[in-house]
Amino acid sequence: MVGFRVLGPLTAETAAGPVNLKGPRHQAVLARLLIAKGRVVPVTWLIGDLWEGDPPDGALGAVQTFVGALRKALEPDRPPRTPSRLLVTVPPGYALRAEPDAVDAWRFEAAVAESARLLAGGQAEKARVLLEDALALWRGPAYAEFAELDWARAEADRLTELRLLAVERRAEAATASGQAAESVPDLRAHVAEHPLREDGWRLLALALYRTGRQGDALTTLRRAREVLRTELGVDPGAELRQLEADILAQEPRLSDPAPTPVDEPFVGRESELADLVQTAVATASAGRPGLVLLGGAAGAGKTALARALTRRLAAMGWTTAWGASPDLPSVPGEDLAVARFRRQRAMGEYLAKLGGRGPALLVFDDLHWADEETLALLTGLATDPGAGPVLLVGTYRSTEISAELAGALGRAARAEPVRLYLGGLSEAQVADLVRAVSHREPTAEGLRVIHRRSAGNPFFVRELARLWEAEGSLHAVPAGVRDVIRHRLSGLPDTTHLRQAAVLGEEVDLEVLIALAGDEDAVLASVESGLLAGFLVEQDADRVRFEHALVRETLYEDIARARRARWHAAAAEIIEQRRPEDVAAIAHHFLRADSAATAERAAHYARAAAELAERRSAPHEAARLWREVVARSEGRARLEATMGLVRALAVTGDLAQARRLRAEAVTAAMGDPLLAARVIGSFDVPAIWTANDDEAHSAELVVAAERVLAELPDGHPVSRARLLITIAMERRADTGGRGGEAAAEAVRIARAQGDPALLALALNGLFLQTFHRAGLAPERARIGAELVDLSARHGLVTFEVLGHLIQLQAHAALADLATADDHAAAADALAERYELPLVGVFTEWYAALRLAITGHVTEARSAYRAAASKLTGTGMSGLERGILPLALLGLDPDTPFGADWGPYEPWARPRGQSIPDSPRDLLFEARTCLHARFAIQSGQTAVMEHLYAELLPAAGELAGAGSGLLTFGPVARYLGDLATALNRPAEAATHYRQAESLRRS
Repeated sequence: MVGFRVLGPLTAETAAGPVNLKGPRHQAVLARLLIAKGRVVPVTWLIGDLWEGDPPDGALGAVQTFVGALRKALEPDRPPRTPSRLLVTVPPGYALRAEPDAVDAWRFEAAVAESARLLAGGQAEKARVLLEDALALWRGPAYAEFAELDWARAEADRLTELRLLAVERRAEAATASGQAAESVPDLRAHVAEHPLREDGWRLLALALYRTGRQGDALTTLRRAREVLRTELGVDPGAELRQLEADILAQEPRLSDPAPTPVDEPFVGRESELADLVQTAVATASAGRPGLVLLGGAAGAGKTALARALTRRLAAMGWTTAWGASPDLPSVPGEDLAVARFRRQRAMGEYLAKLGGRGPALLVFDDLHWADEETLALLTGLATDPGAGPVLLVGTYRSTEISAELAGALGRAARAEPVRLYLGGLSEAQVADLVRAVSHREPTAEGLRVIHRRSAGNPFFVRELARLWEAEGSLHAVPAGVRDVIRHRLSGLPDTTHLRQAAVLGEEVDLEVLIALAGDEDAVLASVESGLLAGFLVEQDADRVRFEHALVRETLYEDIARARRARWHAAAAEIIEQRRPEDVAAIAHHFLRADSAATAERAAHYARAAAELAERRSAPHEAARLWREVVARSEGRARLEATMGLVRALAVTGDLAQARRLRAEAVTAAMGDPLLAARVIGSFDVPAIWTANDDEAHSAELVVAAERVLAELPDGHPVSRARLLITIAMERRADTGGRGGEAAAEAVRIARAQGDPALLALALNGLFLQTFHRAGLAPERARIGAELVDLSARHGLVTFEVLGHLIQLQAHAALADLATADDHAAAADALAERYELPLVGVFTEWYAALRLAITGHVTEARSAYRAAASKLTGTGMSGLERGILPLALLGLDPDTPFGADWGPYEPWARPRGQSIPDSPRDLLFEARTCLHARFAIQSGQTAVMEHLYAELLPAAGELAGAGSGLLTFGPVARYLGDLATALNRPAEAATHYRQAESLRRS
């Protein structure tokens, strides 16, 4: 990664050291793009900025030259003719796509923003340390060489202002964390350099007071007054005047505060806190009350936000209080309205008295439980201008609004309150909260599950995170959450219909719920109650959903099993009648009914749902459903379901179990040619590697397929094609010819049948038979391209991934890394979307191969070891053994002899005077190049002649790169060595030139 430093003179640096940024205009182009922060800068703007509105002839060409030179400097290892990934061309200009942490100014800005969150959350020491490190990034004025130019001045000034804020905030954090004395020297220097910044004077005086230097604090404030009067002709602002009065009165709140305990981390509400602080500042400036009404569901974080605001305003010198008022005298027998008036007036006078000493914050928490007197007091104070600068904050549950609270909220409208509703946290905010409350790093999938099940409710998030940390499970309802939900449910008159809705799922079709309950009016009344209580959310006029998965699960788990089973069965029958095409929902309910009476229908619909899941490329769901079908089926139906399970297991990565179940199913089906053909030919699983993981199992499958093929009656072309594909797939890289014949015939049948899925499988078989000689990467690229096109048009996701991987291999062999990169990215995107874990194994190996090809030997070695670790447990034993040492051998011929070379040992570490010819597979060119090296060393002329002829068709390829895993460099280099050893200097020179061309491409 390239790092940029602009907080001082402009510099750039890579892992290799400083980057030569050429001349001043080159640097100006880079600075202009950095200021744009990844946005596109039109080339006309660059020309105008570089020549200050007076460009010379040829300015456009000059800018292009500057950009080209910068690209070479910033990305020296980028292959020729490949697009830049850093300084990119984006019409109508250029953009710099630097990483978020690559620019010191960006890191500084992020740290200043984070420090505000830490201070608001009571973590003053963390904020101080963060700001200390951030300020250390400064080496001089921002964009020092360009700060006086029009295009840079605004950004330089903005960063300078941000730096001054950071200095003051660091002092504030130090003072708040009990280090007031340490902040005094920095603050003295700060006010000396910036004497018109009142906040600097305020912080210096406060720090001096807290270190026991009351006289020095007052002297500082008098000096501030003199400077402001002399320089600006104004008196100090309200905050300085109030601080002076507080110091003279020795206000207790100025004492060094004890650290505020923070029960829970404050995460995810930073923007709301910033809005509230802004509202508080406006209230103080206006000198009259302000009102904030803070609503949300239980657990949404209303109280936590109010506490964070209290800490923040207290640190700013505000008086704060929560939900209590001073004791006021009452008169026995006094009229209620008169008493209320006297109480409000007395409270207003009290607050006005507080206001004389500065602004005040008064929090009324949990207004949904407040009595009429408290609500009247809140709304009365909000409209009383005599109360002074007081910010009133009322929190309430938006799902529990009583008639009294509703009336108070209506009356409060006259005060024009700021209304904030706290919804759920985003997935990123949930991740931050989980990390804050946990002691171990959660997985990305775990974070997604927590976010989905909690709907971002902070209380639910914390409870789920604790459950996961304690028990490793995210699929139970935490006890604390269950108790809260049950308590809230107890406030409803009847939960029967909500429990029936819970049986139907997180999203509820009201027509089905009404049919299940049998009483439309009663259901609609219950739904309305659930909506008002915040348990349900309307989707449209016909559907509602549960606000939180945890609510539905609590309701569901509290239903007796017998009742639950009958409701599921009834729901299945209702959906079967109304939406017979919704096989997934029908299967779900029949399976959950788990009744002997519905077992046959459960198996039928589960089979249909599993097949639908396969067509939709949802292999994990398909595997789950096929297991249910297998458990409920017998005979032929069980065998066919077993093969469905085998397909799903293979795609999801459980290859060992898939092979075992497949062997058992084939053995059971033999004797019935049509059944056996269906079982043997139902393995629609793509294959990319040319070595079988279990040769004995493959041999048995070939024997069985040939036997059934001979017994198969005429008139079954699809079954015949599938048997031929099995032979081609299991005899992969077949040198005997049978595999190639079977693949070719299968492709012809598939094309004639017009069956896209069958053709994709047949093309896979054909690909596995394109290894009979060297140099066939272009042919494999064509097969891969047809697979991608065919599969993308017909939704065959796993074969679309296969097509991308085949093209990755082929283009890597041809040294076309840009195209290979595109196919790797496409394969990864599909794998992530459809949860195909084995794909990442191959793309990670390709990433290591790419480093090897481009000469990054150290990085490639580490990447290879990381990629090899991903092979463990995949079940791909035909690939795993010996592949890491072979890859490392391509980086360094002196790889230790003690490595486990597996099947590659005869070529990697030959013994004696002979080496066998390489198998015809993805590593044919790699092994043959090693063989050539040994033959040259041994002076075996006849062997060299033979190997030269074998390798010649691959002269334009990288040896081994066609595997997508490793390389021994250009085949042409080995051909040159062979030609030299065979005394063919002209051919050798041609081959060496070709090798050099490949190396440079």
